Amino acid sequence: MTEPLVLGVDLDGVCADYEGAFRDAVVRRTGRDPAQLPPQTVLDQFTEWGLDPEGFAEIHRAAVTEDRMFRHMAPVPGVSQALWELSDAGVWIRIITHRLCVNWAHETTAADTAAWLDANRIPYRDLCFIGDKPDVGADIYVEDSPGNVLALRAAGKHTIVFDHPYNRDLAGPRAGTWQEVLEQVHLELSARRRQLHLPIE
Repeated sequence: MTEPLVLGVDLDGVCADYEGAFRDAVVRRTGRDPAQLPPQTVLDQFTEWGLDPEGFAEIHRAAVTEDRMFRHMAPVPGVSQALWELSDAGVWIRIITHRLCVNWAHETTAADTAAWLDANRIPYRDLCFIGDKPDVGADIYVEDSPGNVLALRAAGKHTIVFDHPYNRDLAGPRAGTWQEVLEQVHLELSARRRQLHLPIE
């Protein structure tokens, strides 16, 4: 029996629309016009929206603990269907996220993350809360953060960049949709079966 292919999947910006949910939180708490909060071109705690580190931390904490953002944010289109197809094909789905970054909100963060995954029908075998993602074993990673992509690739990890304006300077492989992720992982599955002399599905 062969070991399953392990797919390490980030949450925010890959499965869940963190930026959209955080934009809603900023609008609620500052009265800003959403048109003044364009898509990020640099991933740095929303300085392009005029937030400093303290302002970001304050709004993020309120969004997590009061608005329950991690329970209610919108899923990225196609994520459930794609991950179910991969899971049905034998891929081991490992969710890897660095959400435990707000002190005294870990219980809410962990519970709301699990509730969101269930509510949005996201299949997974493992749920890892960790900042140092190269330490988590996976065969392929899907990641949007430039820092994490560079760290994973420096560690020799096959990493698919989930496309956003803030990571356009990174080399591929790249996917703009979950359908494109699906196609790339299926190619890897087929290559693995050829190496093992197994039938190609």
